[in-house]
Amino acid sequence: MPGLPTVPCDPRISLVVLSHNRCAELLRTLERLSALPEQLPVIVVDNGSRDGTAAEVARHFPRVQLVRNAENLGAAGRNAGVERVRTPYVAFCDDDCWWTPGALRHAADLLDTHPRVGALAARVLVGPQEREDPTCQLMAGSPLDARGLPGPALIGFMAGAVVMRTDAFRAAGGYLPRLFIGCEERLLGLDLAAQGWRMSYVPELVCHHHPSAQRDSARRRVLNARNTLWIAWLRLPWRSLVYETRRVWREAAGQGLLAPLLREALPGLPWALRHRSVLPPEVEAMRRAVLGGPSPRRRKPPLPARA
Repeated sequence: MPGLPTVPCDPRISLVVLSHNRCAELLRTLERLSALPEQLPVIVVDNGSRDGTAAEVARHFPRVQLVRNAENLGAAGRNAGVERVRTPYVAFCDDDCWWTPGALRHAADLLDTHPRVGALAARVLVGPQEREDPTCQLMAGSPLDARGLPGPALIGFMAGAVVMRTDAFRAAGGYLPRLFIGCEERLLGLDLAAQGWRMSYVPELVCHHHPSAQRDSARRRVLNARNTLWIAWLRLPWRSLVYETRRVWREAAGQGLLAPLLREALPGLPWALRHRSVLPPEVEAMRRAVLGGPSPRRRKPPLPARA
């Protein structure tokens, strides 16, 4: 396997790759990334792996910058990778994803020419059949105002297929460690929007995703629901918070997951309320336009004038 180059051809952008106990898949991804014409600096975050990942990366790809987290930090492991980034832009992928040739140079060009854009979401092709991820259709059909953007406007993205301004990521605080994994990019997207950054879907930026078989689907559903609740409690105004809480509880009950969800979510309620920072009204309006929310309050009709 070839090593990655010491000197990048495009000094504007770096790659952060997150991995946990998926050594073979990570090595495959690094081989793909080493063939990119952009020849970018690559930072691998080994998220507390116990399968020899760090040693294998060091042996096969000695020019990769390797960050070794002592434990699995979930999505927040990416924060340690961004700490090492020295370029204005950073692209993300996981150990089962890789970018197509030319995509990251194009992303850097777009960020150069759109200074208020903080994140560009990619089109994701899944598996050997290269099926488009259903989320891409939702992003392409976004109802938000996209004037002045390189593509449809967003309030979120997929964490393993996005290019961001490094300073915007850092200013927003990166990924919240307590969420661990599941919907973690939703909170970061909302916080970026609250800081005035625009986000856009650009289908010309393509990322391949070959989902790993090492997934606990039931556990992930519970974590997704828990984090959806925590994000609502952290950021949404009260009417939307109540609406979202009821919606998540109904869905969990329908899937037979309400009891494990409550065990996971309720201990975090005091923490979430202590750290509440409600979205600006314009960002909440964008969120509701995309994700839905409570119906607008009905105004009471005025009382008839007395004769």
